[in-house]
Amino acid sequence: QVQLVESGGGLVQPGGSLRLSCAASGFTFSNYAMNWYRRLPGEEREWVATISSVNDNTAYAHSVKGRFAISRDNSKNTVYLQMNSLKPEDTAMYYCGARVQRQDYWGQGTQVTVSS
Repeated sequence: QVQLVESGGGLVQPGGSLRLSCAASGFTFSNYAMNWYRRLPGEEREWVATISSVNDNTAYAHSVKGRFAISRDNSKNTVYLQMNSLKPEDTAMYYCGARVQRQDYWGQGTQVTVSS
């Protein structure tokens, strides 16, 4: 079955960096676009970034564009989110997600806290 497992979250100071990873299994990873989402405290889950299955095209939410970078390694069935210049307002639970055969799947999330 489809499984997505995030890792790499933690506590970081404002201006710092983190790289999140999401290991995927149970489907042909290279055939599907992959996404990162986040849920800020008290808010709905919001889309952060997408990387396509073709040509690795990327798209970003306005709030993270220029600071975050999504990438994928199809040989490892893993998608990454490099987060730079982190701000306190980036504090959230981060999830990777994929739509596989019209079904949405999510990982359990990894917490990112940006605080001094």
